[in-house]
Amino acid sequence: MRQSAAERHDRLLALVREHGTARVADLADRLGVSPVTARRDVEALAAKGLLDRVHGQVSWPERRAAPDSARRSGEGLVLGLLAPSATYYFAEVIRGAHEAAARAGARLILRISDYRPEEDRARTESLLAAGAEGVLVAPGWRGPQDRTAYGDWLAELPVPAVLLERRADPGSPLDALDRVVSDHGHGVLLAVRHLLGLGHGTPLLVARGDSPTALAVRAGYAEALATLGLTAPGPVIDSVPADQDPAGFERAVRALHEAVGSGRASAALVHNDVDAIEIVRRLAELGVKVPEDLALIAYDDEVAALADTPLTAVAPPKRQVGRYATELLVERLTEDPTEETARRHLSLLPRLRVRSSCGTPGGASGASAGAPRGTSDRAPGGDV
Repeated sequence: MRQSAAERHDRLLALVREHGTARVADLADRLGVSPVTARRDVEALAAKGLLDRVHGQVSWPERRAAPDSARRSGEGLVLGLLAPSATYYFAEVIRGAHEAAARAGARLILRISDYRPEEDRARTESLLAAGAEGVLVAPGWRGPQDRTAYGDWLAELPVPAVLLERRADPGSPLDALDRVVSDHGHGVLLAVRHLLGLGHGTPLLVARGDSPTALAVRAGYAEALATLGLTAPGPVIDSVPADQDPAGFERAVRALHEAVGSGRASAALVHNDVDAIEIVRRLAELGVKVPEDLALIAYDDEVAALADTPLTAVAPPKRQVGRYATELLVERLTEDPTEETARRHLSLLPRLRVRSSCGTPGGASGASAGAPRGTSDRAPGGDV
């Protein structure tokens, strides 16, 4: 597969940072490109101040330290952020991080991995090459196997690092890093309790399995049923994007349709919003209406309110994850190095935003009792 210029630049920066100094000809050989291309890349990076170039060689640039007074306040810091995507879920995480960096007087620079965990290290190295003194890292892991194969390097970074929306195996080197995450187990529990409070039996789970969030929702579902002493009305229904796998999507819809038609389930939790909207549309074509025949809660709350029937949704605190993680990183970079401070694992609680897709107690359609349609953040038992 042909590399983009950005990918090539990231690899080049990682090579120079690893070796300190390198000949342009050697870099061309390592990158598998022509000397002309390598020279052009080096010139572009040197022009941005990311490399020092002298007589056919490049070296890692010297950094000038900011005054101590600025460092103590966070002013002038350069922070790096690696995210798997700049859209959907992580758009809000990035926004929160950017807002917190601006308040601290720091500059935030961004790299996107496109959910390619094998590129995470090179992307992070390029953040360091661009001057990042600390990094916020949301690796592009899709499952536990990626965490095992592409995670150890994070514990070896020469600068402070905070994990975003990612958990580590207990006792592993990554477990010693600061991290800020959404408590998806709590979010699932809110959804299940809400549906039970409306008089439904145990809801089915329809979920993807291709991201850490999806896997956390699945684990949270099992934990919620155990906590509440419930038995699932059927196996978890595997969801896939309708545009990427039409046949797989149709299987998921048919499985949910059969569960409703047979009376096994009258409620469902669906991860994520986009899938939930498409599932509601397809179910209607098959004669199953939301909320009359099926109460439905979506997970993520990115576009749930925009459905024809606005969907009740679990909303992870995405912007706050970015904000708290950035504040924690700034604290690490400005704290007194002679003082030993404990690392932190911070879990933030999602909210349940009640709209129209669950009906009301007794099964009538409409918004939750006592709340205007599409506006409530209430769940049974108070504000969540």
